[in-house]
Amino acid sequence: MDGNGRWASKRGLPRTVGHSEGVKKAKEIILFIKELGIPVVSLYTFSKENWKRSEEEVSFLMGLIVKHFKEEFEFYIKNKIKIVHLGDKSGINKAVLDSINNVERETADFDSLTVYLAFNYSGKYDIIQAVNRVVDDGVKNIDEEIFSKYLLTANIKDPDLIMRTSGEFRISNYFLWQAAYSEFSVIDKLWPDIQKEDIVDALENFCNRERRYGGTKKT
Repeated sequence: MDGNGRWASKRGLPRTVGHSEGVKKAKEIILFIKELGIPVVSLYTFSKENWKRSEEEVSFLMGLIVKHFKEEFEFYIKNKIKIVHLGDKSGINKAVLDSINNVERETADFDSLTVYLAFNYSGKYDIIQAVNRVVDDGVKNIDEEIFSKYLLTANIKDPDLIMRTSGEFRISNYFLWQAAYSEFSVIDKLWPDIQKEDIVDALENFCNRERRYGGTKKT
């Protein structure tokens, strides 16, 4: 969900305003995805690299997470949307961690839509933590299937489609292992400007692609 800060800067507003608008847009798109009948979606909300931003911006983002889950808690309950955290929980402010843990716990039994919240996540971190756990377990012979079980996404199917906003052609350290055969959709709009039609267009384009996973074209 890229481009919140730039969206605000283009309008002469503080970057924090863009992040607030970005959260509102995420709520709108999550509900739309549920209406489409898609069972699983992940949102890259805060990467481990995002700690490099200014202290003011990071502090605002942490507070925004707490505020959102407090004010929108009933939204997730009413719509039976399950929230699952993906990422490193160490080093996260207690108030932020408590708000994430609370919504995870209270939505654990829902199954209409599962939203994987990638917060304090990065693909490199995921791979490294998996390697460390493999070593700790003393596993000697390892293959892709075994290694995948040590990733934070062990119980999740690899993403079929990765949508990138703001027209950027990079993966930004997201799902490096899992995205090996994902399809990509680059949308030349900043995240707060995304509309439902953009999601539909990306999905229709995805459905018309032939996925060969390294094989040859089907006849």
